[in-house]
Amino acid sequence: MSTGTSAPPVRLAWTVHVPAGVWGVAQGAAAPVVALAAREHGASLGAAGLVVALAGLGQLIGDLPAGRLVSRFGERRSIIGAGVVAVVGVALCLVSWSVASLAVGVFLAGLSQAVWGLARQTYLAEAVPFARRARVMSTVAAMMRVGFFVGPILGAAAIVAVGTRGGFAVQLVAVCVTAVLMGRVPDVGRSPRASGSPDVAGAREAGLWRVVVEHRRLLRTLGLGAALMGLSRTARTVVLPLWADVLGVDAATTSLVFGASAALDVAVSIPAGYLMDRFGRRALAVPSLLVLAAGYLALPWAGGVASLTVVALVLGLGNGLSNGVIMTLGADVAPPAQRAEFFGAWRLMHDAGAFAGPLVVAGTALVAPLGAAALVVGAASAAGGAVLWRYVPVWAPWPRPTALLVAPPPLADEAVPR
Repeated sequence: MSTGTSAPPVRLAWTVHVPAGVWGVAQGAAAPVVALAAREHGASLGAAGLVVALAGLGQLIGDLPAGRLVSRFGERRSIIGAGVVAVVGVALCLVSWSVASLAVGVFLAGLSQAVWGLARQTYLAEAVPFARRARVMSTVAAMMRVGFFVGPILGAAAIVAVGTRGGFAVQLVAVCVTAVLMGRVPDVGRSPRASGSPDVAGAREAGLWRVVVEHRRLLRTLGLGAALMGLSRTARTVVLPLWADVLGVDAATTSLVFGASAALDVAVSIPAGYLMDRFGRRALAVPSLLVLAAGYLALPWAGGVASLTVVALVLGLGNGLSNGVIMTLGADVAPPAQRAEFFGAWRLMHDAGAFAGPLVVAGTALVAPLGAAALVVGAASAAGGAVLWRYVPVWAPWPRPTALLVAPPPLADEAVPR
């Protein structure tokens, strides 16, 4: 639960929501051109795929020190530092002269995304009261989705004008705008009084691994659910186009199918937060994974464009319903004295699952038909729904709402499974 003063909606709009949308534009503009740029530098198909994967790897590795950086230097300075890294990385992509230089730029952009995401989540957890937390965080995720939808359109216009690197040019401008806007985020969790507290000072010396040990029960239960949700979300970006290729669907039609899925995804993203605030986190966390599971399990029976579109819409619906779930759950259960470090561990769980999603599809497809890969991911999604049903707490345990309960609730790593 938030312990700080509620941030005004206007401040949130210009320091969190608008930057999230612009950052989404940056990601969307770069997404189609990274592999193409690698190919222009002479990379094979496999090597180009590895270069694309470096963004996710950079974000995964960035989760390790991100919590400590935010805890030590505060949200604002961490965001500014990450902005510098992001600008350097994207600029390197723009002027890259080899596969190696492009790979380094992509990796640096992924690193910066980890710090930006954690600093933003830490700020929102402190500045937004519990009653509005889910809708605010889901709005952030929805803005990123909208930006990602707009990004390729702007990137395409730049590509027509200057070639493949036009996508990186749009990304560079968007990253600069994002850094300027997010650099105005105040350090709401680092008041002088809190900084002088022995408990808080000691907590800030706690590294990621100490936090992992102290909250290992929470991370291996609720954190496992977050990892499975990450896997379920990202696997669809691989298995859908591959299944379309198996069916012989052309690239233009496949793109339209993706567009329809993305439109539904965005349409349900913002209401998802309001529903979580009204009916609880589990009311959306579990159904979202079950809907994704249904889509994956139905995919092997899609035999044409119409049925493929239906499956894509189901997956888009499930992904939209999951909007903001991970950020909100993490904010609910994070201990205030170790909030930033805990978010590092929490995001590491989700991002590890997200990074594993495409690998699970690819690995299964190497030894079995592609339909089997869809079934494996569907089973993992259903398992994630079961885990979240079992371990999502019915309240935010920090601070303890003793005035509303007969008995005090358990600690975060002993959250009641309701």
